[in-house]
Amino acid sequence: MNEYAEFDWRVHQMQNERLCDVSRKRLTDGDRQRALDGLKEAVDSSLNLALRDKSRCQDDHFLRRFLYASKHDVQQSFELLVRYHQYRREHPELWAPADGGVLRALADGLPGVLAQRDRRGRCVLLMFASNWTPHACPLVSVFRALLLTLERTLVETQNQANGYVMIVDWTEFTFKQSCSLQAKTLKMMIDCLQDCLPVRFKSIHFIGQPWYVETALAVVKPYLKAKTRERIVLHGNNLSTLHDSLPLDILPAELGGEGPSYNSELWLQQFCRFENIDTPPAQVSTKVAKDKDLPAAKVDKAYKQKDNGNFSFHGNEKSAKSELLRDKD
Repeated sequence: MNEYAEFDWRVHQMQNERLCDVSRKRLTDGDRQRALDGLKEAVDSSLNLALRDKSRCQDDHFLRRFLYASKHDVQQSFELLVRYHQYRREHPELWAPADGGVLRALADGLPGVLAQRDRRGRCVLLMFASNWTPHACPLVSVFRALLLTLERTLVETQNQANGYVMIVDWTEFTFKQSCSLQAKTLKMMIDCLQDCLPVRFKSIHFIGQPWYVETALAVVKPYLKAKTRERIVLHGNNLSTLHDSLPLDILPAELGGEGPSYNSELWLQQFCRFENIDTPPAQVSTKVAKDKDLPAAKVDKAYKQKDNGNFSFHGNEKSAKSELLRDKD
């Protein structure tokens, strides 16, 4: 991108190459500080419009999440920082304060956050797909709930450094629900999560996925980077392969673990405290029948209209892919 040209990367090339070599082994505190100083200098020297408000970029803790996501490569960290701010400028509604749709998604475990990390210190996110009620909680609200959860959990340095593991439970996810997976929203999610967020997804596990979910995955796979594709693991109904990757003692009963059933209220309440939301989480009902609409006040009309695409995975994979390509523009 031309806007990166205003910063002379040759000044930092030798230092950056050394940092990359060290990061493959083990970074010292001095290496991390030099990388942070290099990133701050790049931000201060940049004329990129995405970084015209540099107030947040003065926060060392905020900048470090981009360094961790790029293995302390200064140039890559800077480019990720620019993409992050560009995406936020293009989609400010995604980072708006949590509304009823977001709280409904969190109450349904979309996403959930396990209380314990895995053996490598990674944060484990859950997505219980069958809990999704498209007419009450649009797909974009689920995406916003995931974004805001990531933003909140990235405050912890351990999550920046060790990354995330995501488990998507498709058990009992119906064909009718799959028809509400709009192509535009899926593409927007892929672009953001893959290229614009300082997040390291170390692995993504699908369990109990039906054939129509695998068809949907086949449609979006061409838009995934090779590294992302390699990290998606399809377990089907074989939970033993999931247990080979994650310890039983941290998994809830729904995933064949030794813990109790997952309680989405715990993360919802914690999220509300972080966001200073006064509305008691108990008001976000998860018991509403899937064929009943929530009161209109709980559905954000702006997001509902934005998520009102006509794409579905009816028909064969070829026709679905053609619709995705048509919606891309």
